Amino acid sequence: MTWLLIGGGLVGLVVAAHYLVDGAARLGLRLGIPAIVIGLTMVAFGTSAPELAVSLRAGLSDSADIAVGNIVGSNIFNVLLILGLSALVLPLAVHRHLMQRDVPLMIAVSLLVWWMASDLRLSTVDGAVLAAILVTYLGWLYYGVRSGRADVELDPEAMEAAEKPPRALWIDLLSLVGGIIGLVIAADWLVQGAVQLARALGVSELVIGLTIVSLGTSLPELATSVVAAIKGERDIAVGNIVGSNLFNLLSVLGITALVAPGGLAISAQAVQLDMPVMVAVSLLCVPMFLIGYELSRLDGAMMLALLTTYIVVLILLARGQVFASQDVWTLCGAVAAGIVLVQSITAWSQRRPSGAG
Repeated sequence: MTWLLIGGGLVGLVVAAHYLVDGAARLGLRLGIPAIVIGLTMVAFGTSAPELAVSLRAGLSDSADIAVGNIVGSNIFNVLLILGLSALVLPLAVHRHLMQRDVPLMIAVSLLVWWMASDLRLSTVDGAVLAAILVTYLGWLYYGVRSGRADVELDPEAMEAAEKPPRALWIDLLSLVGGIIGLVIAADWLVQGAVQLARALGVSELVIGLTIVSLGTSLPELATSVVAAIKGERDIAVGNIVGSNLFNLLSVLGITALVAPGGLAISAQAVQLDMPVMVAVSLLCVPMFLIGYELSRLDGAMMLALLTTYIVVLILLARGQVFASQDVWTLCGAVAAGIVLVQSITAWSQRRPSGAG
């Protein structure tokens, strides 16, 4: 029954999110909302709908560890698993505007969330601050798009729905309402299944949120990015993942902390291990993206190796092993130094004149 709840919840989240985005995009056009605005807002809320539904349900049902673990784990999986697998399929191109705007903001927001959680709680005020940053960021992107000064990723599913011929109003309403109801039911199933699994395995809800729940809610991004890499669309995956991580923190975590009674309680492990890893993963994007503005197959392999290391640490923690926070930073620093060294050697060897010597 537990795995049935988890499986049904994951499938339901994906299907319901599709109908929600489709219905919302079409209704937005009926109301005269520009397609650009629809694309931007659906990036913020449509692609993060599974994470938002699960975290809201968990936050409102006093399962804060699942809510927080879902977001932190999703951000870690997005970079290390999704970009790692995609880069193994085909080296990924990195647009310069990502390094000038989105990656620095992703790092800053990750650090901000970690600092906010240092008192073991994300308060209602913290949630309001994150939501305010989201609104400001969307306004900035909208201004940049309208003025032609910004290269912005728009939600492809929302834009596709906006370009389709009109259909009956009741179908659009049914799609929107059905998507919302489906998300609520599927999120309830997934949270129930996750809580039951944590109790059955004797591990914390945080560990389940960081692994099974976060991996499951990241499956749509995984499928989209890997398929894009297989098709040779090298420039899609990186921007999608950076944007997804930003909106996970600003919209999902911000709204959940804002809505949950009294905010969200944060466990000591999340502050001492998981959030530092999330920050470290964000920081590692800088050397990886900057060297050649490309994610190579070697980069992808190193990302997957780092993810494996992190999962091993989680397993050891679940079995009672204790790690000090300085151990985590030593591990992250060693991995970062190794990645920078390998990339520097690779970049130097590629720039040597052929036939030298």
